[in-house]
Parts: sequence; structure tokens; C-alpha cells
Amino acid sequence: MTLQLQITWLFILAIPIACVAWTVTHEEIFSEPRNWCKRRSLQDKALLERKFFYLFTCEYCFSFYVTALTLLITKYQLLLPGWRGYLIGGLSLVWIANIYMSLFFLIRTDLKNDGLDGKIKQSELDKLPLTKNAIHINTITK
Repeated sequence: MTLQLQITWLFILAIPIACVAWTVTHEEIFSEPRNWCKRRSLQDKALLERKFFYLFTCEYCFSFYVTALTLLITKYQLLLPGWRGYLIGGLSLVWIANIYMSLFFLIRTDLKNDGLDGKIKQSELDKLPLTKNAIHINTITK
């Protein structure tokens, strides 16, 4: 596989890794199992048990396991053949997937803030007396 094709695979394979890691660790569909894992990660007595359950609450940690599964399925290697290619490819996939998740988080937060700003402005307009509100809206539309 050429270097260009390996890099292309790197950026494409990181998308489903980021998708799965984000969905399991953040989205509402997995909230009950995630909350159970979070509780176990805080309350279990054995260190290994706490760390095992913590994996399902942290997108960075979980992305390592999703990447390992992806490497098993695709046999993707980066730069070198054999175990070194798997190691370089795996760490690179985790890194790119976490960049994707960070960008998604920033975009999502920005969109939520924009929506919140709009709701605050609308509630301020609703508090104005009707005559002032009508004058204010009339001024805005001109």
C-alpha cells in the first residue's frame, strides 16, 4: 500500500472510531449503561475493576479499544509492516479520532451557545412592554 493510500485510510478509519467512541461515552442512547459504569468506576473496591468500568465513560480511553477492534478487522498498518506498523497505525488512529471528537465537541458547544443566545434575546424582547417591543422590532427591521 502506498504512503498516500495509508494516510487516506488513516483519516477515513478514524471517522468510525470517533463516531463509536463518542456515541458510547456521550450520547443519550447509552446513558444508562454509562451511568452504571461510572458508578462502578467510583465505588468498586478493586483497582482493575474501577479502571475497567472507567473505560466506558472516557472517549479518549474508549477510543483505544475501538481502535484495537478496528485494527483486528481491517489489518491496517502505517509506514512499517508487522507489529510496528500496527503500533504506529493504532496510535495515529487514536490521535486523529480524538481530534475529530474535539472538533465535534467545539462545534456542538458553539451551536448550543448560539441557540441559547437566541433564546435569551427572545426572552428579553418578550419582557419589553408591547409598545416598546413593537417599536424595537420596527427599528430592527429597517
